[in-house]
Amino acid sequence: MSTPKDKRPDLEQSQRERRSPSEQARTIGMLALAVLITLFAVLNLKEVKVDWIVGSGHAPLIIVIIVSVLVGIVLTYLAERRKRRR
Repeated sequence: MSTPKDKRPDLEQSQRERRSPSEQARTIGMLALAVLITLFAVLNLKEVKVDWIVGSGHAPLIIVIIVSVLVGIVLTYLAERRKRRR
């Protein structure tokens, strides 16, 4: 049996209301963090020297920041996954 179109918004609204305040706060926090990281990266466009274990090179600071954030996300994910196994 299909649901009338006029009742679908009520269903969607009730699903949104099921989110707990902590879930909403987490979502808002993640969005704010994403905006701050994006602004930080975009405002730092200068080219910088990057020293590796073997050699060095130059790269735009925005690339260095993005790679650093991605490495941090991956390491955090792996650490949490390892913690859950225990």
